[in-house]
Amino acid sequence: MAKYLDPKADLTFKKIFGEHPDLVMSLLNALLPLEKGKEICDIHYLSPERIPRTEEGKDSIVDVYCETNDKRQFIVEMQMYWSTNFMQRVLFNSSKVYVGQLKQGEPFSQLKPVYSLNLIDDIFEPKMEDYYHYYHLVHDKYTNKVIDGFHLVFVELKKIKPKTMSEKKMQVLWLRFLTEINAYTEQVPQELLDNPEISKAIRLVEESAYTHEQLLGYDMFWDRVRRDKDTAKELKETKEKLARLEADTARKMKAKGFAIADIAEITGLTAEEIEGL
Repeated sequence: MAKYLDPKADLTFKKIFGEHPDLVMSLLNALLPLEKGKEICDIHYLSPERIPRTEEGKDSIVDVYCETNDKRQFIVEMQMYWSTNFMQRVLFNSSKVYVGQLKQGEPFSQLKPVYSLNLIDDIFEPKMEDYYHYYHLVHDKYTNKVIDGFHLVFVELKKIKPKTMSEKKMQVLWLRFLTEINAYTEQVPQELLDNPEISKAIRLVEESAYTHEQLLGYDMFWDRVRRDKDTAKELKETKEKLARLEADTARKMKAKGFAIADIAEITGLTAEEIEGL
């Protein structure tokens, strides 16, 4: 019986989507909101070093950077946990790619849209049921008026319920592959094996396809991810504790008749926040 590695890890994700154009093309067509007739039918890789990366999260993010023959550019990122500035980093990277299309003196008419697909192994919108979030430039009143420049997609993988999505369309199959296949997989669902692209991706995450050194690196990746998640959790809990202390202090000062401005100066809360206590 084959043993499998998790496709979300750095090693496996890059092997699947960074070395096989047919698979990243299938993933992008399945998960991006591409208009009919504008599906991707050709793609080639660009160097991810062209996109600046920050130090934070460098071990928990995986990038694939590619381009179609019509010069549309695509960034795929696998983020293992949510951080407060991740969305801004995505916008920053997409902006750098957009601006970087033109050389000095070239006309703006040559600019092509940039698509950023971000797979998050976490939940960052707990109050929303939807796992799929699409951001683009739309008129606030006339939603049919769109500026075709940036297309940012965020997918919360933790909201995907394993083995409950029975549809066989590619979006569902890719999401099931990313969330169901891991070291605990004993038998791959037949509906995944029946699809040629998903079946190929499954073969690429078989443990036997990797060297001993690669497997050591794979284990080290998950060790780092666990440490990073623990650190992020501790930081979040500390911030929440401080916020509760500030609110409690502000509430007591307010009850004793302190001026709102003085409370704000001492606690760091805004006047609106203090008024709402």
